[in-house]
Amino acid sequence: MEITEIRIFLIDRDPLKAILSITICDCFVIRDLKIIRGAKGHFVEMPTKWRKDQRFEMASAFTAEARKMLEDRIFAEYEKLIGEPVTRR
Repeated sequence: MEITEIRIFLIDRDPLKAILSITICDCFVIRDLKIIRGAKGHFVEMPTKWRKDQRFEMASAFTAEARKMLEDRIFAEYEKLIGEPVTRR
């Protein structure tokens, strides 16, 4: 899996820091990922949807390794954009 594009839109409305979309292999887009600043650091929230009283992820990584790869790429781009490193959860 190769992330070929990351588009980040800065928000800076605590705790929401940015909304982003990623393109995988130049052919598949996932929109509405979020960078959130939590009590223990920043994290990437996958796109979610509410049904009745339940919230569920519309897309998610199957393995911890895939999630780490995704977050590493996203945070690298985010840190370049804001010009400073962030603490990760």
